[in-house]
Amino acid sequence: MPDNYFARYLPLLIHFLLAGIVAVAIVLLSWLIGYRKPTRAKLSPYECGMIPVGDARQRFSVKFYLVAMLFILFDVEAVFLYPWAVILRQLKMFGFWEMLVYIAILLVGYFYIWKKGVLDWGKTTSASRGEI
Repeated sequence: MPDNYFARYLPLLIHFLLAGIVAVAIVLLSWLIGYRKPTRAKLSPYECGMIPVGDARQRFSVKFYLVAMLFILFDVEAVFLYPWAVILRQLKMFGFWEMLVYIAILLVGYFYIWKKGVLDWGKTTSASRGEI
């Protein structure tokens, strides 16, 4: 190894330079030899396969956001199962019963939102029909 501290980083610097040169070269070549003929279809915004009609600022149901938040909540809660599974042998039976209580609390929350109808997308409530 070289005695100079910065000489150790020379291969990394060369790697970054080559990666930058290749990236710029690819973009420039695609711009130079690329076929460009703007059409109405190419200039319209891509909307995930749907034909873009109407206003982009339409209202969404509150259930959409509620289900998104619940997905994040239960997804994060499921992540806690992995570290527990890794150290399960060290925790012995105490860790097992502790995780059963944790999963039971999650299931209680899941059944609560299920019974409230949060996960039923086809169901219409009386408030959405204009009745109070």
